[in-house]
Amino acid sequence: MPKAAPPKRSSAKGGPPRRPSPSRQPNEGEGNKTAARRYDRAVQQTVRSGTVATKAREAVRALDGPEGGELRRAEALAKRGKTASDGRNAHK
Repeated sequence: MPKAAPPKRSSAKGGPPRRPSPSRQPNEGEGNKTAARRYDRAVQQTVRSGTVATKAREAVRALDGPEGGELRRAEALAKRGKTASDGRNAHK
């Protein structure tokens, strides 16, 4: 009597086998090391440029200006782990 073929592997939830994501960037696991390096380089470049004090004054003016409320709401959402678009959908 012929042996049956072994069952195909499925996902942990019993669904069809998982396929690789079609995205161009590979999953880097916990955190995104590429984005972190890019951010760190941009911060270092800003600090070396000597414009930190100017940018700080611009930020204070923005918070005191007409967009201040929106900036504070975005900050509060970010502290809760949400994005600005999450917040826009929440109060409609």
